[in-house]
Amino acid sequence: MPRKNRNRKKKAAAATNGNNRQVAVNRKALYDYEILDRVEAGLVLTGTEIKSIRAGKVDLRDAYARVQDGELWLHGAHIAPYDSASYMNHEPRRPRKLLVHRSEINDLGSQTAEKGLTLTALRLYLKNHHAKLELGLARGKRQYDKRRTIIERERERAARQAVKEWRI
Repeated sequence: MPRKNRNRKKKAAAATNGNNRQVAVNRKALYDYEILDRVEAGLVLTGTEIKSIRAGKVDLRDAYARVQDGELWLHGAHIAPYDSASYMNHEPRRPRKLLVHRSEINDLGSQTAEKGLTLTALRLYLKNHHAKLELGLARGKRQYDKRRTIIERERERAARQAVKEWRI
């Protein structure tokens, strides 16, 4: 009688996950900005940078992207130096080139030239063993918009709690 594959459930769960693993999220950007559009971009990294990203040592708090000379560059992202690296370690806050189609770069460049729009880094994740960055075309929120967002979030939470209590 053939032996059953005991790892079948694990493999099925990994396949549904899509081999995506979220490494870092810029929660401050989601609070401070209204996200109008989202774009996925690849990163040009060195060996020690990808190892540090896989270890989860990334900070996107002040990260933003800018179009320079027809290329898209990430500024302000902090990728910590890799602990086991020798003298060949990377600089933590260096600008990193982003890999996006030329047409998307042109569109993003023209949209960020408008008043009040910027490209912020929203999250960094690993997709099929490649580091990907989700950029958001964003417009800054005013203080009263931030308060309104908090009030709406609290109302939704209270409504979910009331429905949950009603079902019990």
